[in-house]
Amino acid sequence: MEYRRTRVKSALSRSGLPDLDYALNPYIGCAHGCLYCYARGYTRIAEVVERWGRLVYVKENLLDVLRQEVRKLKPGLVGVSTITDPYQPIENTEELTRGAIQVLLKGGFRVSIQTKSPLVVRDLDILLEYARSVDVGFTIITMDEGVSSILEPGAPPPRARAEALIKISRAGIRTWLFYGPVIPEVNDGVESFEEVLRSLHRDVDLVLIDKLRITPEVRRPLGQALANSERVLRLAVSRDWWARTVKSFERLCSELGVRCVPSIAEPERVVKSLADYSSGTNK
Repeated sequence: MEYRRTRVKSALSRSGLPDLDYALNPYIGCAHGCLYCYARGYTRIAEVVERWGRLVYVKENLLDVLRQEVRKLKPGLVGVSTITDPYQPIENTEELTRGAIQVLLKGGFRVSIQTKSPLVVRDLDILLEYARSVDVGFTIITMDEGVSSILEPGAPPPRARAEALIKISRAGIRTWLFYGPVIPEVNDGVESFEEVLRSLHRDVDLVLIDKLRITPEVRRPLGQALANSERVLRLAVSRDWWARTVKSFERLCSELGVRCVPSIAEPERVVKSLADYSSGTNK
C-alpha cells in the first residue's frame, strides 16, 4: 500500500446526491479496494484509478481549508465520505476524519458518515457530544467472509462491521445499513439479505439497498474475480429482476420492523428517510 500527500484548495464540495448538501472526502482513493466500487469513475487522479486499493493520497491541509469554509458556507448536511472510506486504515494515524467531523459539528453542520470500518467507534466521544446532528451508516453486503474477501479485499470483515454498528447504536447514535451493491447471483437472494438483517434489525430501522452499477472501471476486475471464484458476473438479468428483488427485501424488512428504501429506484424516499434521521425522528 502506497500513501502520498497532497494539498487541496477546497474541503467541501456540493453533493450530487439528493439527500446531501455537501460531500467531504479526506482521502483520494481507498485502501479497501472494493472491486464493485463506482467511486473510481469520480476519482480525478488517473494513477489512483489504475492502482485502486494500492495507492491513496492524504489531503494534508484539509482541516485548515475546512475551518475557513465552515465560516463562510451555509450549514447543511455533509456526507462523510462519498467516494472514499473516511475510516480506512490511514485514518488511524492521520485523524483527518476525526478532525473534520469535529470542525463540522462545532460549526453547526450535520454529518452523515458512511463506512466499512469499526475504526469509527474511536470517535464515539465526538459523536455522542453532537448525537442529534450525526448518523452513521455501515456498508455490509454479505456476512459470508469468503465472498467479502473476494469483493472487498482490503475492508474489515463484515461481522466486525456489524459489531461496531451495534455498539454505536446502543451508545445512542442513529445508525443505518447500506446493503449495496446487490449483485445478481452473489447477494441478491433473500437468504443473503436475511443473514445480514436478522443480526442487525434491532439496531437499525433504516436500510438502503442499491443495485450494482456496471461501469468500465468495475466490469473487468469484478468479472475476473467472480470468474476465478466460479461465479459469473451476470450483465443480463430479467427486466423485472430489480423489482422482484426489492419486493422480497421489503417483505423481510416489514416482518422485522425495519424501513427498507431502494436508494436508486426512488430517490424521494431516500431524501425523506435520511431527513428523518438527521432530524432525529427515527430513534
